Amino acid sequence: MSNTAKRPADRLLTVAEVAERLGTTERFPRRLIEERRITFVRLGRKVRIPESALNDFIAAGLVHPINTRPGRAA
Repeated sequence: MSNTAKRPADRLLTVAEVAERLGTTERFPRRLIEERRITFVRLGRKVRIPESALNDFIAAGLVHPINTRPGRAA
């Protein structure tokens, strides 16, 4: 059984939907596709981005805060 058969079908997002979710113009997701920095699906002339690929891209860019204050004694 392949991995795709085990997972539920991913929703395929348009470039416009991805841009809206990222809060950018459509140019940014198109650049990600052109530079092969995000997984995408080509359906004829149409391009779609799986929702899980977008979530992975966002998670990869997540930067956790660090605590630079010294701990206080109680």
